Amino acid sequence: MTRGTLRAQHSVLVVAAHPDDEVLGAGGAIAWHRRRGDAVSVLIMGEGLGARYATQERLRTAGGRQVVRLREEMARAHRTLGVTQTFQQQFPDNRFDSVDLLELVKAVEAVTRRVRPRIVYTHHAGDLNVDHRLTCEAVLTACRPLAGETVERILSFEVLSSTEWAPPRADRAFVPNVFLDISAVMDRKLKAMACYRSELRPATHPRSLAAMAHQAKLWGAKMGGVAAAEAFVLLRELVRAR
Repeated sequence: MTRGTLRAQHSVLVVAAHPDDEVLGAGGAIAWHRRRGDAVSVLIMGEGLGARYATQERLRTAGGRQVVRLREEMARAHRTLGVTQTFQQQFPDNRFDSVDLLELVKAVEAVTRRVRPRIVYTHHAGDLNVDHRLTCEAVLTACRPLAGETVERILSFEVLSSTEWAPPRADRAFVPNVFLDISAVMDRKLKAMACYRSELRPATHPRSLAAMAHQAKLWGAKMGGVAAAEAFVLLRELVRAR
């Protein structure tokens, strides 16, 4: 269980495919880092709505108001969490595989060069959603351990209604090995998700406030009996000689 073992005042980057993924997967971590005084930037890779419309023309017309609404919801959610700065690309929703991977990598690199993060959170590589999988791959490529790279730790998160719906294969399973006690900030995570009114679902759906609370309580119960926790897979870590 991670209990403040990282020093304060780090630069942290959360890279998510769609608006609301960052809250579902790492909303507690964002609030936790901000509470410690860390700077937290969020990069959203996609526009987040295109798959709901048959054509891009329909997205531009009927979906125009929804795009504006989603951006407003994202801004409110990020204010609730205290996000330091937000970046958003416009890669096509659920069509990241129609874009050259290099373009996704460059989008991540542009932000990492600007914020120089030491800790990066992103999606699980085995998610059902193709955008999630490719976002993870882009992050790992953009943050490859080269001379001068600032990233020391990369963690992947789960997204309810995606991670658990992937095929039951051992090589795609979400098997967390880092757990963050978010008991003190769980209410902030739920308030941030409540800002995404267009993305929330009823209580029986995994993308609901009730399901988020239950999952956090379950991870907390499994890992030390804390009130709430978020779970992550450690993808890469560099421990520097001090």
